[in-house]
Amino acid sequence: MGLADWLRVFRTLHEKAKKGELTGADAEDYRAGCDELARALLSAQRLTLKPNEVPRHVLRVARALQVNLETKVSSVRATTIDVSVTGFSVLLGKVPPNEEQTATVRIPGAEPIVVGVMPGEWKQQPGTVRVAFLFQKLPDAARARLELLVIDTALSQLAG
Repeated sequence: MGLADWLRVFRTLHEKAKKGELTGADAEDYRAGCDELARALLSAQRLTLKPNEVPRHVLRVARALQVNLETKVSSVRATTIDVSVTGFSVLLGKVPPNEEQTATVRIPGAEPIVVGVMPGEWKQQPGTVRVAFLFQKLPDAARARLELLVIDTALSQLAG
């Protein structure tokens, strides 16, 4: 099966997954397809997986989502640069405090995901700071929604 055919079959499974219609072998084929797609995209980006990492959980995609970050003393609204099921990156005016914050991530057509996040790596840029936030204790239902969003975004950027 060629790439275009594989993508056509996978897109059909993805649409079923978005509607919650996957069962049995289709669900297994879909998860395997997600990992295969993620592996290919990670390879194209020259990124390698660490032992025991699940490809579909490592894959980050460029996606703008509104996110509110709250600490006990401040609240900041930002837009994601990229997102994965492990976290997201945003541009901020300054380096955030190294403490858990509450993030409200707005997902198009769905309820927002409210979850604790910790700032991870940051990189100073002219006039801003790019900060990667890592999800803390992301519920399974939220993880599944983010996984669909990441795969949906990746597929939207591929021809075929």
